[in-house]
Amino acid sequence: MKISFLLHNAYGIGGTITTTFNLAQALAARHEVEIVSVLRHREEPNLTLDPRVALRPLVDLRREADDPRHHRPSRVFPRAEYRYRQYSELTDLRIGEHLAGTGADAVVGTRPGLNVHLALQAPRRVARIGQEHLTLDNHPPRLRHALRRAYGRLDTVTTVTEADAAAYRRKMRLPGVRVEALPNSVPDPVLPTADGTAKVVVAAGRLVPVKRYDLLVEAFAVVAAARPDWQLRIYGKGEEHDRLRRLITDLRLWNNVFLMGPATPMEAEWVKGSIGVAASSFEPFGMTIVEAMRCGLPVVSTDCPHGPREIIEDGVDGRLVPVGDRAALGAALLELVQDDERRGRSGRAALANARRFAPGPVVEQAERLLADAVAARRSGRRAAVRRASVRGAFAGRGFAARDAALSVAGTVRRRMRGAAS
Repeated sequence: MKISFLLHNAYGIGGTITTTFNLAQALAARHEVEIVSVLRHREEPNLTLDPRVALRPLVDLRREADDPRHHRPSRVFPRAEYRYRQYSELTDLRIGEHLAGTGADAVVGTRPGLNVHLALQAPRRVARIGQEHLTLDNHPPRLRHALRRAYGRLDTVTTVTEADAAAYRRKMRLPGVRVEALPNSVPDPVLPTADGTAKVVVAAGRLVPVKRYDLLVEAFAVVAAARPDWQLRIYGKGEEHDRLRRLITDLRLWNNVFLMGPATPMEAEWVKGSIGVAASSFEPFGMTIVEAMRCGLPVVSTDCPHGPREIIEDGVDGRLVPVGDRAALGAALLELVQDDERRGRSGRAALANARRFAPGPVVEQAERLLADAVAARRSGRRAAVRRASVRGAFAGRGFAARDAALSVAGTVRRRMRGAAS
């Protein structure tokens, strides 16, 4: 198969980029794979991509940020989507041109707005897979409304947890669309795993409010008071950096808590620790949790929706504590810090249990989903569903939305005919 991933910005950092790169690289062992990045803002990606995977951008912001078309709003990308202001008439045209001319058997969208583009603009011959890396309940009502209208034209919707897949089946009611959980995968470690003797707790991710690093720093004050020889190392960058630096100073934790900046790859940093930790108030999956466990670290995490509870077995390979509970988070960390035998046992269990997120089983499931979607498209089994969902996609919206999509599609077709002549 030829498989194409449609990604917001492959040149940034974040969990969706990481998991897309991981899956694309694993699929490239047996398939022709490309990643198409809608936006580009720098010369090289932050993450290293396997040379077998082609990468190309559609809009290069270094040269095209001032294009007048990029200052006119998108008419396809849903307004209620978080990234809406980064999309434009220019991205509408480039995405439409890409989809119209793609030679891929299957195209995989990687966020709600791109899934809408895929649903409305992909040719009939192309299998359409919409990935959801957040959760349905996290989407605002207006976005859920837009997705319900468009997603009926997809072949498959994948979520990263079983809980979210169940929510999609129950609330979205998409006849003929397969909804299945496909967890993120983490490559097999190449370094020796952690042995649990380092007096280091490791956290990683964007320094943004939802990750609650402030709560983690405050909770670690309990650990530092009891065991001042232990450190907390936080890897990542983001808007919370300066506030966290002030908090560390205010709590006099400058000898115990360190903001390490971003690190790629993180594996070399995980194996320097003995415990992983995540304090998020919301975590659709928990990529860093799996990364830590695959390196042999037990993980203490808040039991936030939806990911951690499907990854961590409380009391076996880590601990789950209530969201926002500083005292419980500090106590769970201190429990593992002070018990060498338990920490070692939990680390070995984490290593074993996290193997289900290795590329092998995840890629096998992804290949099956992709092959089924391609076969359904080629056999015409999706035709009736597609005709019904086209009618539903614009129900109650008058003709404006339909005409906008048709206008963009017509412009794309004219451009492609002109290029061919």
